[in-house]
Order: sequence, then structure tokens, then C-alpha cells
Amino acid sequence: MPATPEPISSAAALSDSGLRQALRWVIALNLAYFFVEFSVAAAIGSVSLFADSIDFLEDTSLNLLILVALGWTVRRRAQLGMGLAGILLVPAVATLWTAWTKFSVPAPPAPIPLSLAGLGAFAVNLTCTFILLRHRHGGGSLTRAAFLSARNDVLANIAIVAAGLVTAYTMSIWPDLVVGLGIAAMNADSAREVWQAARKEGAAAALEP
Repeated sequence: MPATPEPISSAAALSDSGLRQALRWVIALNLAYFFVEFSVAAAIGSVSLFADSIDFLEDTSLNLLILVALGWTVRRRAQLGMGLAGILLVPAVATLWTAWTKFSVPAPPAPIPLSLAGLGAFAVNLTCTFILLRHRHGGGSLTRAAFLSARNDVLANIAIVAAGLVTAYTMSIWPDLVVGLGIAAMNADSAREVWQAARKEGAAAALEP
């Protein structure tokens, strides 16, 4: 009679517990910094900070949904992954709208608060990226979505800091606008990657007996 694979089961349970704890930390960090960055964006009229703050809120929702769906079947997780691809597009659309309205009031944002807020966001997102790094393949398209979002945010925050420095030198609205639109493009590309990963999972699940 074959022995029950207890070590594998225990390892899987431990891995699942670690992922849940990681997601809780990421949710708390993203939600807290959303309020910080949104307040600064509203105060100085920054398109890039607004885009990034909405992205923090989107990341909070994304990771919360992943946490809830961890116990689901592969097929249901794949379906949710397709839905999350749509969520990843929300910051992109919000940013485009904000950039459009910015043209009616073409004043550059205050460069020092812009750069400082970008540095704070960089620290938060870098922390989240390292938290999720070991779990990025553990939950299929769901955890891949969370990792890609955190990774892209780190790159976006570096660009925000640079935009603040360039704005201080030029006092132009364009550095902030260009970075904001770049953030929107990265979110759109992440949505495409998550959609493709979720479709593959769904196709594999459909072939299972």
C-alpha cells in the first residue's frame, strides 16, 4: 500500500500560508500609500502621481482578490485572472482622462513634492516586489499579475523621480505628462500578459478530466 505523501502536502500548506501572509503585507502597504500619494497628487496637480496613486488602489484590490481566490480551482482562478486583466487597465484609462484635463490647466507640478512622493512610492513598491518575488509562480496568472504590477510600479516610480528633477529644471508640464502616459502604457501591457497567462491556464484546465 503506497504511503500518503505527507511531506508534499505539508510543504504545499506551508507555501500557501506564506503566500497569504505575503499578500496581506502587500495589501496593507499599497492601501496606506494610496492615501499618501493621492493627497500629494491632488495638492500639486500631478498626472504621474495621480496615475501611480490609482495604481496603488488597483494593486490593493488585485491582491485582495488573489487572497480570496487562493483556494479556488485552476479553472476558476483562470477566469478571475481574465477579470484581473481588465482591472489592470483601470489606471491606464484614469491616467488618459487626467492627462486630457491637464491640458486645460497647463501648470507644472511642484517638483520637490513630486520627487519625494515618487521616492516614497519606490520604497513601498520595491518592498512589495521582494515580498512577492518568491511567490510569483505559486498561484498561476493571479500571483503573476501581482508580481508584474509591483515590478512595473518600481520602474514607474524611478521615472516619477526623474520627472520631478526635469520639471525643476524646465518648469514644463511635459515630463509629468509623459511619465503618466508611460505608466498607463505599462499597465496596459501587464493586462495583456495576465490575459494571455489566464487563457493558457483555462485551456489547460479544460483538457483535464
